[in-house]
Amino acid sequence: MKTEGLFLVSLFVLNARDALSLIAQSTTFRLCNPSLMVLDMAAPSFIDVDRRAFLSTSGRAGALATLLPFTSLQPSFAATAKAAVNYKAVAKDIEALIKEDKSKGPSFVRLAWHSSGTYDRFQKNGGSEKGTIRFPEELAHGANGGLKEVIGWLAPIYDKYAPDGLSNADLFTLAGVVAIRTLGGPTINWKSGRVDGFVGDVTPDGRLPDAKDVPPPGADPADAAHLREIFYRMGFDDREIVALSGAHSMGRAHIDSSGYDGPWTFTPNLFSNFYFIFLRDKEDIFKWQHREGFVPFQYESAKKNLMMLPTDIVLMEDEKFKKYVNIYADSNATFRKDFANAFQKLLELGTTNLVPTKWT
Repeated sequence: MKTEGLFLVSLFVLNARDALSLIAQSTTFRLCNPSLMVLDMAAPSFIDVDRRAFLSTSGRAGALATLLPFTSLQPSFAATAKAAVNYKAVAKDIEALIKEDKSKGPSFVRLAWHSSGTYDRFQKNGGSEKGTIRFPEELAHGANGGLKEVIGWLAPIYDKYAPDGLSNADLFTLAGVVAIRTLGGPTINWKSGRVDGFVGDVTPDGRLPDAKDVPPPGADPADAAHLREIFYRMGFDDREIVALSGAHSMGRAHIDSSGYDGPWTFTPNLFSNFYFIFLRDKEDIFKWQHREGFVPFQYESAKKNLMMLPTDIVLMEDEKFKKYVNIYADSNATFRKDFANAFQKLLELGTTNLVPTKWT
């Protein structure tokens, strides 16, 4: 039987929800026998069955062997093949995308961030390990607006290297560190070996920082408490919270993605400590004020050309956060070092058996 472009996955129990996620990209599939399901559109000798028939069959107890095509939704099960992936080549292809359109860089950082920031150290689940952000169920989470398109930008790279064992989970995180370096940031240590999971591994919505203002309106202790609740759950401290917030030196908010509008700095495609310099506003140039008539609540500069969120402004209002804003505003070198360490930690939350990997 011809199985080129396919690989074998042995499962002991496949529930209906996971079964649907595996066949989401196929219109039909064929049954060789009650215990062997094959996704192969080019095998006319197989018996066509529809999804309902498959789910009935897959509900049986016992081992189920499935041949899957390489698509961005399928688990790559790369653990045994990861050594074959040329991660330097993968990184070069990601870098080429960013150099062609630098505005994609901040979006790759956001993808890496959001694919990792679901980790819960108490429940011991979430994080970047299984690449679940590729599933519609997780893309529908409130903080993930616009990321479906970003994953689409990376799809050709995944298709190119998946036969060698590249997982979506590794690709999403690698894209973030490549983007940071390409936009002038530090070279961040990165490890490979994440293995894609199933839709059943998607964690509940609400685990990522919510940019929306926590009542009452404007930056206040409730916004600081929200940041600590989210980041402490992942295992970060106040210094790391402020360092990671410095990712806002890159990119801009888009109404169609987050509801907010505008860049944080004048150089959204450059990694820098300008975010902290502008946030501190030592010379009282920006005079951050409520943007009247705009919903949701956000701040704008005096010239109305830059923005800040309530969770940004609160970093200057909370004394414990403020001291780190001042440190990073005064020293770009300290910010780069602390950000690199915190971002590496973020990308490795919830992972096991990763391997230090050269990607530059």
